[in-house]
Amino acid sequence: MVVSNRVPLIAGNWKMNLDHLQSIAFVQKLAWTLKDANHDFAGAEVAVFPPFTDLRSVQTLISADKLELVFGAQDVSQYDSGAYTGEISGAFLKALDASYAIIGHSERRTMHGEGDDVVAAKSAAAIKHGIVPVICVGETADDLDTHGPSAVPVAQLRAALAGISAPVDIVVAYEPVWAIGSGQAATPEQAEQVCAALRAVLAEVLGQDVADATRILYGGSVKSGNIAGFMRQPNVDGALVGGASLDVAEFAAISRFQKHVGV
Repeated sequence: MVVSNRVPLIAGNWKMNLDHLQSIAFVQKLAWTLKDANHDFAGAEVAVFPPFTDLRSVQTLISADKLELVFGAQDVSQYDSGAYTGEISGAFLKALDASYAIIGHSERRTMHGEGDDVVAAKSAAAIKHGIVPVICVGETADDLDTHGPSAVPVAQLRAALAGISAPVDIVVAYEPVWAIGSGQAATPEQAEQVCAALRAVLAEVLGQDVADATRILYGGSVKSGNIAGFMRQPNVDGALVGGASLDVAEFAAISRFQKHVGV
């Protein structure tokens, strides 16, 4: 494993799968599992991203039991307040002590038509309210065939950074759409190639200091059996985990990647 000053982040995106009671049970069991395994939270941060309806329950549990887990939202509105039915503002998320918000996830881009301009606006809105945006970028199989590796993710990240200025705390997540849910992850070398290109964009737009401090995650069929390979790469600082994050034992094993990665 390449050692850096960036604390790795393992983020579980539960999508629309768990209600608030199920989320409570999951967080309790995850916290107990990691505690029993003596997980080093200072060495690897673990975050969960439940549906909006679960956030208050998760926040109350984490706060009351003083758990070392953190949590975030699966989306955030680009608007602060007003007549935007169904939207959740960054101010609301901050009031719940949410640390993060996923922005520009491939499902939001494809199913809800969110373009680069919306992703940029949401990223700026999150930062405005003290929420760290997890900016998702990635390519489809057609994109990969047409443009080659890294071209689309690099363009998406450059657009997302349009309204952001240094110094700033952000997270970038590279999710090859062709790998999500397929069971066929990108190779560690493929992930590293794209993540290195993304870090170069961060350096160009926001400066080398921000680039060096920003965590870049890989997301796409991440499992306990392949996480070590990704985390050995110098520009991969964690994982955005989808389906595997719904299994407590599997997600805990992914979070404990340091047990499987040689320094």
